Amino acid sequence: MGLDKRLVLSYADVTGHVTGNNPSSRISMARAGAKHPTLRDVAALAGVSHQTVSRVINERSEVTPETRARVESAIHELGYHPYAIARSMARGRSSTLGCLAPNLTDFTYASIMEGAQSVAGQRGYYLLCAAFSDGSQFEALIEQLVRRRRVDGVIVIGPYLDNRNRVTFPSTVPFVLMGGCVRDDVRHLVYLDNRSAAVRATQHLLALGHRCVAQITGPMAEDSSQERDWGFREALAMAGLAADPRLTVEGDWSATSGYRLAELLLQRDLRELTAIVSQNDRMAVGAIRAARDLGLGVPADLSVIGFDDMPLASYFDPPLTTMRQDTFAAGRACASLLMDLVDKPATGIERVRLVAELVVRRSTAPAQRKEVRKLAPSSLETQSVGR
Repeated sequence: MGLDKRLVLSYADVTGHVTGNNPSSRISMARAGAKHPTLRDVAALAGVSHQTVSRVINERSEVTPETRARVESAIHELGYHPYAIARSMARGRSSTLGCLAPNLTDFTYASIMEGAQSVAGQRGYYLLCAAFSDGSQFEALIEQLVRRRRVDGVIVIGPYLDNRNRVTFPSTVPFVLMGGCVRDDVRHLVYLDNRSAAVRATQHLLALGHRCVAQITGPMAEDSSQERDWGFREALAMAGLAADPRLTVEGDWSATSGYRLAELLLQRDLRELTAIVSQNDRMAVGAIRAARDLGLGVPADLSVIGFDDMPLASYFDPPLTTMRQDTFAAGRACASLLMDLVDKPATGIERVRLVAELVVRRSTAPAQRKEVRKLAPSSLETQSVGR
């Protein structure tokens, strides 16, 4: 709801329904029942033609510095705001950026969009968000928004490593990919360094003395899941530990999958399993609930670490140790890079890397020596857990 309010406010600001920064001019005009100042009012006050005012507004070069200063002074005195649509048409632009994501409700995606909108509005752009679930929907959005020039540029939040969001963009429309790893096939990229984050998360558990550590991944078709898996294995290797394939299970980002997979892991005959790396916070919460339902304490018997640091992570019971990834900052970086490309097209490679922060709370603790745990066989061992 907050995002919608800001969009409405920014629309009012740039379309001229707010009359400027001069309080006295606003009050006097309101009292006199005057209409909003027009381009011709500015021209009359500055003593120039309305064509000259238009050139100044659209930042054309064929205006002398003295005339430009006179026009700008008149604009300020009258509190004149050019209509965004008319200004965009004069520039051959829409003043709108597109943002495409697999859905509009996931916390990570929504936070990226929120960050993008926050900086886009400051530079006079709207942000148009749309969701795609497969390649055909993505292609249709590109046709409607990009090839028909309804947006000046596009942010693609593309977590998939398959071809569902790979199309050829027109060379005249810049786009920025928001991803989870370095991509050689993309020139303009903002990415979260998931591999180093997973290394850090796993090393945190190893430093606490845990030697039997399991991992609940997200869908392995996504770049962040693969990168975090590689980081998990890399940290184990650096500690001289072999990755046991029985200790890595694939979830779907939901708390339900975290619960079922943690229950499955804990009811197997896995000696001394004392810690779980969950690739997001929601699955971590499910894992904690499963441990408790099996009579285990967190972190007394099992340490759990998540990813994302979602807003409620510090209020979970126990408060969740997690890897904080600043997705709001990622959205700001995407929009800033895209607007720079719109204003000044570039042919070089631009990649922005964002690093996660370890946030230690109370869901992890030093490993305790104890007898081998043997729980009752689980009916879930024969079930498939995933999407």
